[in-house]
Amino acid sequence: MASLWRARRFLPLFITQALGALNDNLFKNALVILALSRLPAHQAAALAALSGGLFLAPYALLSASMGQMADACEKTRLIRFVKLWELGLMLLALVGFATGSFALLVAVLLGLGMQAAAFSPLKYGILPEFFSADRLVAANGYIEAGTFMGIIIGTVLGGGLISLPRGTVIVPGLAMAIALGGIVSAWVMPRSSIAAPGLRPSWRLLRETLALLQVARANRPVWLASLAISWFWAFGALVLGAFPVLAEQTLHAGPHAVTLMLGIFAIGVGVGSVLAGRFTHDTSLLRLTLPAGLGLSLGAGLFALIGPRLGVVAGLSGLLTPGGLALLAALAGLSLCGGLFSVPFYVRLQEASPPAQRARMVAANNVLNALITLGAGALGALAFGRGVGAPAVLLALSAANLAVMAALRAVLG
Repeated sequence: MASLWRARRFLPLFITQALGALNDNLFKNALVILALSRLPAHQAAALAALSGGLFLAPYALLSASMGQMADACEKTRLIRFVKLWELGLMLLALVGFATGSFALLVAVLLGLGMQAAAFSPLKYGILPEFFSADRLVAANGYIEAGTFMGIIIGTVLGGGLISLPRGTVIVPGLAMAIALGGIVSAWVMPRSSIAAPGLRPSWRLLRETLALLQVARANRPVWLASLAISWFWAFGALVLGAFPVLAEQTLHAGPHAVTLMLGIFAIGVGVGSVLAGRFTHDTSLLRLTLPAGLGLSLGAGLFALIGPRLGVVAGLSGLLTPGGLALLAALAGLSLCGGLFSVPFYVRLQEASPPAQRARMVAANNVLNALITLGAGALGALAFGRGVGAPAVLLALSAANLAVMAALRAVLG
């Protein structure tokens, strides 16, 4: 699929979305780390716990209207507006970091969630206009890989740079440069068609969201794909939430071990996404999803069982033992299966959506993603708050995933 990278329709979109994911997580993690160092412990803990929810909430509340707008307007033009919006938010972030105003920084985080909710139906809605068949599968695989790499790179950079002596200047400065890069790449993108020219977006948020979910539920392939994608994001959220708990409470390995696990997870999902794009064809989209789903359970189960057997490890060096390498291998296998599992469902969602409703069906998927991921995060936080260890949570997640795979097998035949 080398020709995909040379296509003017793909590379600018890939760069635009990857830089957006990087910027969102650069800012979010910088905010959390800054709060932990400057706010009272209870306020910092509350902000850290709420940061993910603040970012995801706009997906649940605004996606229906944003999807309508994406179907009603020319998508490339809207993407450019969204990237300008991102630059404006980063300018506000500069003010917030300079003045130490956490209220303004939290408002910026909420604004980034709104901006991301607007961008998602645009990027996934435009792909089927530009590509079809196997090239659409490959494009989705690369987009997914780029998203996860942006998430992890942004998370690592945000935590590292904000801790520097002039971190409150460096972080927003870099964020503005990244936003400018996204604007440049968005301006290179070719124009798209207007899917539903006569559609008038409505801002009655709850009513439109419920109506959108009803429309999506009536389209069985779209609904099943959305539920499968939502489960993948919920599964990933619980696994990511278990990393720091396992590293600190079970392994006593420190923050560098968490960073290593995050990096392996992101690379694994990226590699799995690319492999899904390379080896999964349009005629056999869902052939690998159930085996990959079983791999998620196997990886999570092994990760949970191996971790406690390692005992206390001395930083990163303690993971370079046979047991530590087995733990990391289980994580790599789990994350690779995640990429193989999710990409075919994104393609099925796009192909099963009527062209005039495609962005709205992506928006419906975003609503489900946000609600199910927030619910899973709340359950994970409750379990960890009550003293349940990360291995027990991962074993329960592995078992729950087996039940989900059995249900998928029944409905997919």
